[in-house]
Amino acid sequence: MATDELMARALEEIGDDAPSVEAILRLTDPADSHEAMSIAEVADLLDLSAHTLRYYERAGLVEIERDRSGHRVYGPGAVRRLVFLTRMRLSGMPMRDLQHYIALVDSGAETVPERLDMLIEHRDTIRRKIRELTLSLTATEYKIATYGGDAGPDTVSGALPD
Repeated sequence: MATDELMARALEEIGDDAPSVEAILRLTDPADSHEAMSIAEVADLLDLSAHTLRYYERAGLVEIERDRSGHRVYGPGAVRRLVFLTRMRLSGMPMRDLQHYIALVDSGAETVPERLDMLIEHRDTIRRKIRELTLSLTATEYKIATYGGDAGPDTVSGALPD
C-alpha cells in the first residue's frame, strides 16, 4: 500500500469530520499485520525509496533489526515509527527537529513535556500553512472562475486582484 493509498484510507476513515484519535490509532498499523517486513515491502508500503529508509536509519530516526543474512527486518514498531516520520516530513518538519524529537522519545517518559511543546509548535506551523494554502486555493479558484472554468463548491465569492 503506497502513501497515496494510506492517505486515501485515512481520509475515508475520517470522512468529512475532524480526525479522531481513534481513527489515527487504527491507521498506525497500516499493514494490518504484526509480521516483520523487508525493506522492499516497507518502501512499497510508504511509497519511499529503500535509499530513504536507509537514510532514516543512518540519521538515527529508526532502529532496524537484521536477519541471519544481514538483511533489514522491519518490525511493527519500526513501521509505525516510519509512518509517523513520513507524516511529519510531509507536514514540513525539518530533519533536525525529527532527530531531536526521536532522541527525546528514546530518552524516556521524562521528556514528554518537551515533546509536547515541539508538537504544539509544529501543529501551529501546520495550521498556518493550511490557512496560507486555503488562501492560495481561493485565489486559484477565483482565477479558474474568471476564465470560465468550474471553480468548485468551495469557491469564495468576491473579487481578488489579478
